[in-house]
Amino acid sequence: MADDLYEQDVLRWSEHQAELLRRLARGERVNGVDWSHVVEEIEDVGLSELRSVESLLTLMLVHLLKVQGWPASAAGNHWRGEIVAFQQNAARRFAPSMRQRIDLGQLYRDAIEQLEAEEYDGRGPGPWPASCPFTLDRLLREKRAALEEILKAET
Repeated sequence: MADDLYEQDVLRWSEHQAELLRRLARGERVNGVDWSHVVEEIEDVGLSELRSVESLLTLMLVHLLKVQGWPASAAGNHWRGEIVAFQQNAARRFAPSMRQRIDLGQLYRDAIEQLEAEEYDGRGPGPWPASCPFTLDRLLREKRAALEEILKAET
């Protein structure tokens, strides 16, 4: 029954499981806790948050690289605004336990790969550093202009 509900209506399943767990926490004896799926969902919450921060950091890197690669583009101000928004969201969602799980080098390589075939204003990008010039702390805390200067200094 629990497997069927989990597969058919995960919202209803989660509300039911939450109620059972609340009752259990109050000391009631309850049956029907779908432990295997509850454990899986708890793990997924953490992984989802980690993936969200990684995604925001990758988007931030993509936009920093766009600003560096196409400095005269009319889209530059838009990209700069996006950098700030992605950074704010990543910093809010970041948890200390994510530090050892985030592979900044891989995120940077992913960002470069996303941009390899891009053209703006009829031309390909200017040069980019071969490896990520940022630390995680800098990406999460430095002002956008400082990040642009770091990137510029590495090319």
